Amino acid sequence: MKKNDYKKFKIVKVGSDYCDYLRKYDYRVPYNAGSKDLRPFIGVLFMVKNCEYFAPLSSPKPKHKKLKNSLDLLKIDDGENGVINFNNMIPVTKNNYQEFDLNKKPTNEKEEFRLILLQKQLRWLTQHRKEVLDKSLILYNLYKNDKLPKNVRERCCNYPLLEEKCKEYNK
Repeated sequence: MKKNDYKKFKIVKVGSDYCDYLRKYDYRVPYNAGSKDLRPFIGVLFMVKNCEYFAPLSSPKPKHKKLKNSLDLLKIDDGENGVINFNNMIPVTKNNYQEFDLNKKPTNEKEEFRLILLQKQLRWLTQHRKEVLDKSLILYNLYKNDKLPKNVRERCCNYPLLEEKCKEYNK
């Protein structure tokens, strides 16, 4: 990956086989198959060794407007366009994901709605890039240094373990 690739975020779909593999070692890894098949992730948040870190995006739900931003959650447009779940960030390599084509022609209304939402999310994330990057790195470092409140730590994926499993999977 080129250094310039970190200057902007991208919306990707992480392979369900890869998520299933990681989930064998950490139950908090998000599901990404079946009804969640199109679950998007925002990437690249940061790099650790040769792993890129991606965080899952959530579609807007009424509860998002009531939630507060926290160590592991960031509301997109005050929850109007969903949230980023930093607690479920996972390490990946370029072999584990495909980039969404946000310019493709939708084939139905549902797909059109989804593409418009993803475009809005990406626009907001790009405008708030520093906040998104800072939040992801702070959470990661607090986790690695065992400085998170217990309730937050219990919601987070085990980042160091998943980095090792990412390497194993991609050998």
